[in-house]
Amino acid sequence: MLAGMLALMGAGLVTGARPASRAVRDLWPGAATVVRGERSLVVGHRVPSAELRDLVSRADRACRTVAEVWGPVRAVLLFPATDAEAATLAGAGATGGLAAMATADRVVVLPTGYARLSAAGRDVVITHELTHVATGATRGGRVPMWLSEGFADYVGYRDAGIAVRAAAAELAEEVCAGVLPSRLPEPADFAPGAPRLAQAYEEAWLACRYIAERFGERALVRLYGSDVGSVLGLSRAELTAAWRDHLRRELA
Repeated sequence: MLAGMLALMGAGLVTGARPASRAVRDLWPGAATVVRGERSLVVGHRVPSAELRDLVSRADRACRTVAEVWGPVRAVLLFPATDAEAATLAGAGATGGLAAMATADRVVVLPTGYARLSAAGRDVVITHELTHVATGATRGGRVPMWLSEGFADYVGYRDAGIAVRAAAAELAEEVCAGVLPSRLPEPADFAPGAPRLAQAYEEAWLACRYIAERFGERALVRLYGSDVGSVLGLSRAELTAAWRDHLRRELA
């Protein structure tokens, strides 16, 4: 039933029609609050209206950023009362440390992690997750996870005004100590609880940032669903070597 209700709400965002009020109410019977933005829709459960209005404003800005890089996205965000409720809505197991999660058609906020973020951090996270919705994330495994996560962070940080060293603090500490990664991050590096989880995201982000700076943002977009050789004219080894040099220049 949830997927059907979200489809109705998403259709309303695109066509301009108002979603069926009963379907929205039935998401959390008697306790759902719906806030509509210019480009997004937020449904909250026992969340103060001011927080929902703040989220819809951030989602509208995130939609504009995603559209500039990738294309239009239908933004439906759920803000439940508890992390456990969020995990159920997202169909997830481990959610420790996360602030939001994207599924195929919506973003689910995890209240505890989201509350710990700064204003800029919230903007980055919402833009990151809406990028996943827009791109279809890994597209059934056809997109390497370093590219999927790195691209989402690239879009998330694109207009955030956060310095590279601040955004990649954990990786910068390693690089300054003379330790460079030997390879692009792999799926296991992004698993919840992975020992270098923060560094994996930072490595992936800086790989995508390097590609956009050297080859252009359009090339980075074309890389989604294609391969390094045909888009960039580099082998995987050549890209890895160039990325490691980029890390040294940016962070050492």
